[in-house]
Amino acid sequence: MTTTYERTLDCPVSADELFAWHARPGAFQRLLPPWEKVRLIGPTAEIERGERQELEMAIGPFSKRWVAEIKEVEPGAGFRDVQLSGPFAKWEHHHGMEARGDGASRLRDTVEYAIPAGGLGRAVAGGYVGKEIDRLFAYRHRITARDLRRHAEAGDVRLKVLVTGSTGLVGTALCAFLESGGHEVRRMVRSDPRKAGEFRWNPARGEFDRRALKGVDAVVHLAGENVGEPRWSEERKRRILDSRVQGTSLIAREIGLCKDGPKTLVQASAVGIYGDRGDEELTETSSHGSDFLADVCEQWERASEGIPGVRRVQLRFGVVLTPAGGALARMLPPFRAGAGGPIGSGRQWMSWIAIDDAVAAIHRALWDARLEGPVNAVAPEPVRNADFGKRLGAVLKRPAVLPLPAIAARAAFGEVADALLLASQRVLPTKLTACGFRFDEPELEGALRHLLGAKLAARQPA
Repeated sequence: MTTTYERTLDCPVSADELFAWHARPGAFQRLLPPWEKVRLIGPTAEIERGERQELEMAIGPFSKRWVAEIKEVEPGAGFRDVQLSGPFAKWEHHHGMEARGDGASRLRDTVEYAIPAGGLGRAVAGGYVGKEIDRLFAYRHRITARDLRRHAEAGDVRLKVLVTGSTGLVGTALCAFLESGGHEVRRMVRSDPRKAGEFRWNPARGEFDRRALKGVDAVVHLAGENVGEPRWSEERKRRILDSRVQGTSLIAREIGLCKDGPKTLVQASAVGIYGDRGDEELTETSSHGSDFLADVCEQWERASEGIPGVRRVQLRFGVVLTPAGGALARMLPPFRAGAGGPIGSGRQWMSWIAIDDAVAAIHRALWDARLEGPVNAVAPEPVRNADFGKRLGAVLKRPAVLPLPAIAARAAFGEVADALLLASQRVLPTKLTACGFRFDEPELEGALRHLLGAKLAARQPA
């Protein structure tokens, strides 16, 4: 027995542009829900008849290959893909784009699917599968609407952007977002380039393929050693500092040497530059801290000084939230087990940002010349650590009352505990707010529900 699912979304772009967004590199990855463990196998399929897309997805403790083939394509009107092998007895998905006049369109996703094992399968899993499909397409439509709006805000700007750290958590999402918006993305890689648009560099050795900068409008520099690993040895602290200063200095030097090179450099930094500041509200003009991370951030930002004619933006990121990795991914297992709770006193402030707002802040910095110098890339509502735990527990429907005392955090994580878990940073996005930046996830519970695919409140905007 086949079940039909349908969901529509009104879009403020033409049917041709809606189709083009879906057809560009990056769109498929943008639509993958972050709470699902899905891995693309091979390159993203082009929207052409006969093209195939292969995925590996986790189903409980097992993994399953899913192969789909595009059967029909009508530019400006839609396309249809069919499962060749995978978890369903049948899966046919029609992506329809309908013109609505005045340059608007309607996206209509129609799925015909059948669950394996016939009536028994429907009885056991039919309700669950239906809810999961609705959960998936609710997320896809929110991302589609938000991304289209973000690109429309930039007007007709189409940039050539060079990205370092493109395989990291933020870099992966950024590259997909930029490519789906029609921008050309080049990537700096440390290994031998294997794809078009990849160029090799080695910051520790001062090596840089200068062809990467030819014709580039902007550079987004995200590369740096992960600071979130427990216990910083002196060697690890050296690598954390060197990876940021050496890489940034090299980028700055090469941009300075490039004739007709990029006019914008957007580099990552972090709210750790402010140190542990209690209840003080921190803006871009606040003084810097004096601990290890504050010193790293300060040297990181200074390393790009002195490039003539280049607008520099240092995005000071708070905790970037996504279940795909980073801090939230590490929190989920204990909270799902009911073992989450406040760290230390729980009164320390956490400055955070949902990953798609982090990507949007980078995008805004690329085209909005009003943004220059330090820019706090944080949501407008920082929360205390205990409140963060309560809201995460509420979204997961788990208690969040088991504390991790400060002494235990320091015993487990060493210096990392004081710098990342116990430090209080109440940071405000003053510059982003002043330039009219709109956060899609301004408050924590809505952000967590969106990222984890939990049911959203009725007032939740697209």
